[in-house]
Amino acid sequence: MFDDTTPMIERVRAILPRIAANASKAEEMREVPKENIDLLKSTGLHRAFQPKAYGGLEMPLPEFETCIALIATACGSTAWAFSLLAEHAHQIALYSKQLQDEIWQDDPDTVCSSSIAPYGKAVDVEGGVRFSGEFGWSSGCDHAQWAILGFLRDTPEGGKVYSFAILPRSDYEIKDTWFTAGMRGTGSKTLVVKDAFVPEHRIETVPALMTLTSAGGSLYPQSTTYHVPFIYVFASCFSAVSLGIAERMIQLYTERTQSRVRAYTGAKVSQSIPACMRLAESTHQVAAGRAFLEKTWEDMRDHAERRVFPDETKMAFWRTNQAYAVKMFVAAVDRLFEASGGSSWFDDAEGQRLFRDAHMTAAHAYTDYDICAQILGRALMGLERDPSLF
Repeated sequence: MFDDTTPMIERVRAILPRIAANASKAEEMREVPKENIDLLKSTGLHRAFQPKAYGGLEMPLPEFETCIALIATACGSTAWAFSLLAEHAHQIALYSKQLQDEIWQDDPDTVCSSSIAPYGKAVDVEGGVRFSGEFGWSSGCDHAQWAILGFLRDTPEGGKVYSFAILPRSDYEIKDTWFTAGMRGTGSKTLVVKDAFVPEHRIETVPALMTLTSAGGSLYPQSTTYHVPFIYVFASCFSAVSLGIAERMIQLYTERTQSRVRAYTGAKVSQSIPACMRLAESTHQVAAGRAFLEKTWEDMRDHAERRVFPDETKMAFWRTNQAYAVKMFVAAVDRLFEASGGSSWFDDAEGQRLFRDAHMTAAHAYTDYDICAQILGRALMGLERDPSLF
């Protein structure tokens, strides 16, 4: 049982050294070490968005993302995978009570991974669907007992609706496909489903989840946690991880540069004007990005607490703010890494891992700024949403 007398941020801070010590191990294993998951679960952070009815915390979004950014200073891969395992509880809370009981009643510590792109193939049958497919990028799947998987479901009108099916671990296999240059420790492998039956109570459409009209959309009227459309909560961790990586890069660059000397001249790099200027600009850039994200998270919390559903422009900002922040963080990391010297390129150097991981945070479909700029630009112009832009 986790200690609920100490602020969550302090519980997380206390285990950071052990998570940081496992960062290289996470890369070698290509998944988050079980020790890291156990350490984080000991803080209770995995229950951040779980309903209080199951022992959850119903934590405000800004508090959660601040913790994730802190974890990312120790290991970006651990922060990425664990944050998603925790954030999926927000989505599950919008499903039927029957499903929530299946997942949490016997084991409140149960977590779910996901692969939300609509790769699934479903055939409607009595009571649900027969479901198959291969689903990549399922971060933290080795530590999950359930999975949330995307598919396009046929509608009575002859169209298709973006939907999610939730399956227990017994209904899918994990295929090890995770061989990457960045975020190696997330273990974002492929889930393989072969003709599994998914009952109706484990299926929801994205439109219903986004408008709180799903089976569980009104289960917790006293809670403010679930009054923000789930996708913005689900995706908010990406920028928080990028923030933590950038803040660690600033710290690492400062520490190394203060003691670094030029190999051929013996000159102290810390006294170099360009080195100081690079540090200053990246520090400003990351601080600005953090302030931008914190304002966005607080805005989301404010809407939830006032039970005000965001309008189209507000949702466009929530959707795209994090991608712009990630763009800033990657630029800040690049500025420092390119001036960190040849020794930073060795396999055991932390700087090159931060560089690789920072760029991976910008590679997710949700942090693609080319897409986000189009989404926000269209919203500002008063144009309708383009369905080809996710």
